Amino acid sequence: MILDHAMADAIAKGFLLCALGLGWIILLVRIVGLRSFSKMTNFDFVMTVAMGSLLAGAAQTGKWVDLVQTMTAMAALFAIQFGVAYARQRSDRLDSAFQNAPVLLMRDGKILHDALRKTRVAEGDLIAKLREANALEMTSVRAVILETTGDVSVLHGGHLDQTLLRGVDLED
Repeated sequence: MILDHAMADAIAKGFLLCALGLGWIILLVRIVGLRSFSKMTNFDFVMTVAMGSLLAGAAQTGKWVDLVQTMTAMAALFAIQFGVAYARQRSDRLDSAFQNAPVLLMRDGKILHDALRKTRVAEGDLIAKLREANALEMTSVRAVILETTGDVSVLHGGHLDQTLLRGVDLED
């Protein structure tokens, strides 16, 4: 199959725009730091999704002015995330305003059914996370925490340092 000029131009433009967008993101990450895509908070998760959407838009843009606007939006997201992270670090009040508390779903081998209902986590999903974490016995599970990012942390073993539960919603 022979590509006509318009098709070859579209392919070349797609590659170029994608490379420019990706290069711009890499430059922004180098400036702002690796924390940008860390998924430490729900804000970081939204940032990651939004950046992917903007990169896809940049690769499909029809005009150079649209590419500049997309790249400006990317830089603005990085700046906003940096500002929010900076403010959260310095103010507990702002931290709690921007961030949900992690929730305890299981403690000392016992499933906390009220917490499962509150967070809309099915017991079967909790059990699947226990298997993923290689928990061999329910009694060896010290805590299961639904993190602010939606990840599930399974802490198992002989002893749980209470420092690891700092900031976790412990309502039973």
